[in-house]
Amino acid sequence: MSSCKEDDPRIDGIQSRIRVVPNFPKPGIMFQDITTVLLDPRAFKDTIDLFVERYKSKNITVVAGIEARGFIFGPPIALAIGAKFVPLRKPKKLPGKVIREEYDLEYGSDCLEMHVGAVESEERALVVDDLIATGGTLCAAMNLLERAGAEVVECACVIEIPDLKGRDRLNGKPLFVLVESQ
Repeated sequence: MSSCKEDDPRIDGIQSRIRVVPNFPKPGIMFQDITTVLLDPRAFKDTIDLFVERYKSKNITVVAGIEARGFIFGPPIALAIGAKFVPLRKPKKLPGKVIREEYDLEYGSDCLEMHVGAVESEERALVVDDLIATGGTLCAAMNLLERAGAEVVECACVIEIPDLKGRDRLNGKPLFVLVESQ
């Protein structure tokens, strides 16, 4: 299990800013809301800094952010480590030719798309999202990148919901998380 050091005081600050919203987007879901982390400049910066510290020396050439909250964390990480940012979007949001991957969510199904040519063969990719629940979204992202010829080095999320066992679906691909949901 790859997670951030619990003794790092920045983790407590980040975790204390995550809001849990019961019954959103449907009954029974305990939504982990990271928008409250963004309201605290220190917690937001600490979140980015922890990821940058981990990835700055891993020769990552692509940071792929999953719509929509991966778009918040991915670009500053990419800029800080000198990598390009590739958005993985919901259907019909990207102009031009795309490849797509359908997947299941904790509460439904969806699809991700990526521009053809956004990733080149043998590039080293990091997949970034705010949260891993069942793992379907991360698996779809990895499949898109690997179909384009990239090597997915690791997945990174702010939050993991361990009870949903999403990590088990990643087929041994490393996952780095900052906070485990209660």
